[in-house]
Amino acid sequence: MPRFNRRSFLQIGSLGLGGLTLPGLLRAESTAGVRSNPKSVILVYLVGGPPHQDLFDLKPDAPKEIAGPWKPIPTKVLGIQICEALPQLAKIMDKLTIVRSLIGNQADHDATQVYNGHNPRKPTPAGGWPQFGSAVAKLKGPIDPSVPPYFSLCYTCTHGPYNEPGPGFLGPALAPFRAMGQTRDDMVLRGIAVNRLADRKTLLNRFDDMRRDADATGALKGMDAFTEQAFGLLTSSRVADALDLSREPNKVLERYGTGDPKIFMDDNGAPRVPQSLLMARRLIEAGARVVTLNYSKWDWHGGANNTIFKREAEDFPPFDKCVSALVEDLHDRGLDKDCTVIVMGEFGRTPKISTQVGRDHWPQVNCALMAGGGMTMGQVIGSTDKIAGEAASRPVTFGELYATLYHNLGIDATKATLPDLTGRPQYLIEDSALPIRELI
Repeated sequence: MPRFNRRSFLQIGSLGLGGLTLPGLLRAESTAGVRSNPKSVILVYLVGGPPHQDLFDLKPDAPKEIAGPWKPIPTKVLGIQICEALPQLAKIMDKLTIVRSLIGNQADHDATQVYNGHNPRKPTPAGGWPQFGSAVAKLKGPIDPSVPPYFSLCYTCTHGPYNEPGPGFLGPALAPFRAMGQTRDDMVLRGIAVNRLADRKTLLNRFDDMRRDADATGALKGMDAFTEQAFGLLTSSRVADALDLSREPNKVLERYGTGDPKIFMDDNGAPRVPQSLLMARRLIEAGARVVTLNYSKWDWHGGANNTIFKREAEDFPPFDKCVSALVEDLHDRGLDKDCTVIVMGEFGRTPKISTQVGRDHWPQVNCALMAGGGMTMGQVIGSTDKIAGEAASRPVTFGELYATLYHNLGIDATKATLPDLTGRPQYLIEDSALPIRELI
């Protein structure tokens, strides 16, 4: 057996954190001297662009080739209607806000704007804009030194633009802690995969072996206090516990629903995995500040036996189930004031339905669903014209969305900056946008 050395301790401490070790996290927290309230964000990316006029902005009086077959139903909030395939969300409309007039969407399949609020077709600093979670990790640090501030539960899509853009000019140390797909194989501690970290006996036996190696070589004496503390924190397996859904009661698992993570929708989208939303809630409870996840594939272009409405009938019910479960779960656990949920895709869909392409890409207007964060719920912000083709009132920008998310985390996006690769300070959002006034 190879001897244990200081470098091994540091590698263990990183646990796939993109080079940011637990000792480093502890030093950062110690240097800062102040820890923030545990505010958090869960961002759900609907891969490929969801059809806004079939989900949350139905136009039943429009011609058939625009309205489609779905009918609107009333919700718990008088005057707000959504798709009949979303009855669970309709029941909790008082806990939700729909943004119907999101403008400034880029025109291509590109997840960048969803994950950082910046249009990728505009000039960017050297290295690129960091993801929202990376920026938060830089500005706020961890809530708990044993839990990374930013987790990605996103599956890697074969279509590259669907994937998260990365930490940008902040560098790999601020990349998310990735816990899904093949990257989960990186979460190994001396031969023990993450799904076995919860086995305390096996884990502690392995640590005993490592400590004996360390004692024999004098490695423990050479560690600084932060490295030694990080070494001890790993035995708590707090992250591993959060990722272990078997710890949830069956009724909770059933409430969210489950999907097969090995089945990627249309081969290049993300899997339809409702349990990712439950895992996100567990990570928030464990101490994460930001959790991102991608869900299913919403770029429906028709074809033989695969019409847009056939796919909607397949995808809408599990979506309705898991999103409503997450929102209700946060309320039941008293997290609704601290955790913000936002659900969106990269653009909307064309008003007119085509037999060849279904509803095609439509950057002119988009929608977003929001919940929690102590925001004012039970409302619709903005409106579209009679065919859901353009914003008719109260246009909302991505800058406003992200200013709101930062605000809910205690970050003033009009003042906070991050240094780019040249050392130049960069503001977090575009056009000096302010938080959405109707929500704050």
